Amino acid sequence: MKFGIIQERKNPPDKRVVLPPELCQTVMETYPAAQLVVEPSSIRVFTDQEYLDAGVPVQDAMESCDVLLGVKEVPINALLPNKKYFFFSHTIKKQPYNRDLLRAILDKNIELYDHEVITNTQGQRLVAFGRYAGIVGAYNGIRAFGLKEQSFNLPKAENLKDQAALITELNKITLPAIKIVLTGMGRVGNGAKEMLDGMGIKEVSVADYLTKEYQEAVYCQIDVLDYNKPKDGSDGDKQAFFNDPSGYESNFFRFAKVSNMFIAGHFYGDGAPYLFTREDAKHPDFKIKVVADISCDIDGPVASTIKPSTIAEPIYGYDAHTEKEVDFLHKDAIAVMAVDNLPAELPRDASGGFGEAFMTHVIPAFFNNDKDGILERARMTKGGQLTQRYQYLADYVLG
Repeated sequence: MKFGIIQERKNPPDKRVVLPPELCQTVMETYPAAQLVVEPSSIRVFTDQEYLDAGVPVQDAMESCDVLLGVKEVPINALLPNKKYFFFSHTIKKQPYNRDLLRAILDKNIELYDHEVITNTQGQRLVAFGRYAGIVGAYNGIRAFGLKEQSFNLPKAENLKDQAALITELNKITLPAIKIVLTGMGRVGNGAKEMLDGMGIKEVSVADYLTKEYQEAVYCQIDVLDYNKPKDGSDGDKQAFFNDPSGYESNFFRFAKVSNMFIAGHFYGDGAPYLFTREDAKHPDFKIKVVADISCDIDGPVASTIKPSTIAEPIYGYDAHTEKEVDFLHKDAIAVMAVDNLPAELPRDASGGFGEAFMTHVIPAFFNNDKDGILERARMTKGGQLTQRYQYLADYVLG
């Protein structure tokens, strides 16, 4: 079985990779039947020489490979027919901008395995960049706070080597006595928590956060039943909320009344209540002035996120009264950090974490007859057709 690590060709360029050099080495040592080759790239965070030093051949021709491994969408003109591909296709939610990509994959008889649907039998994702989105998102949020308040100017995350370097920079600053609310208890939320803990910010309970004043910066990490409540006044049930959130309404405003900064690391499901609406943001008691929206659902549960931002221009302002974008330094603006590809700012660390998971969960499936169904669940196309699990995309393909 020959695996090829392809060059990332999407714009803006992405420096991440599915398998870093040392993990390629581990794969080849663990599975003698596995061959790996790397397509040359001047963009990748790991140089061609680093792969060569790890004993991985670097070659232009990917045609000889059985399985091609990438991170972002492969441009249509670069797709090789009759191959197995792994990458984030951004098609499973019927994203209009990638309809032609999925059509081309079917036309070229490609077997597509989307990283986003590599799951266990319970449907939990096994490989993801979420932790690193949380790490970079929290750093960028603190950086946005400093720029908004004109009190400190942290370097951009993309110019720092790794998570340790981010924490070093954070520990050079002193935050005023602000309150930070963090949503999400998964990979993203806990990645953000790592950074808040790393800079020594005190974590407090929901009750204390809502009622007490502090002489230092504090944060509170909240779960879905902290910011949603049943409409009928009954006790909430977390699983019931996930199964059907229609009987719930947002209870987030009580946090908005006492928070200076909001880090959004939650997963937002269809039909769930918005955390805060545009009307909420107009309320005189709404206190949040900086939003780091790692989840980045546009025109969705976080009203101030009216567009994604970019690594080059990570912060914009939202004027709650006009509902328009303004300069984030405007006195009435909420500063919004909503970069939608945050892990790309920490490509070496992010690739390492992703690669470990890919090596642990996906590579073995090629050599154990896919005994756990990992490949079967992630395979979106085969033989020029959508697989059974992804038949719901048929109308999307037809357009």
